[in-house]
Amino acid sequence: MARIIVDVMPKPEILDPQGKAVHGALPRLGFEGVTDVRQGKRFELEVDAADEPTLAEIEKIAGTLLSNPVIEDFTVRVEG
Repeated sequence: MARIIVDVMPKPEILDPQGKAVHGALPRLGFEGVTDVRQGKRFELEVDAADEPTLAEIEKIAGTLLSNPVIEDFTVRVEG
C-alpha cells in the first residue's frame, strides 16, 4: 500500500483571506517575524499496491476533483 500526498495552494495572484487572517493574528499572539501566510489543503490518498494508479492518474484526480485549477495549484508526491 502506498500513500500519495496532494498539496493544494491558492495561486500566487489569488487573494487568500484565511492566510491574511492568520498573518494578522500572529503578532497579537506574540509571534513576530512572519512576513506572509498562505493557507492550503493537504490530501492523503492510500492506494492499493495491486491496483496502484499512475502518477498521471493521480494528477488527473487532483486537477479535476481535489483542486480548482482556475485559482489553485497542486503538487503530487509519493510518501514512503
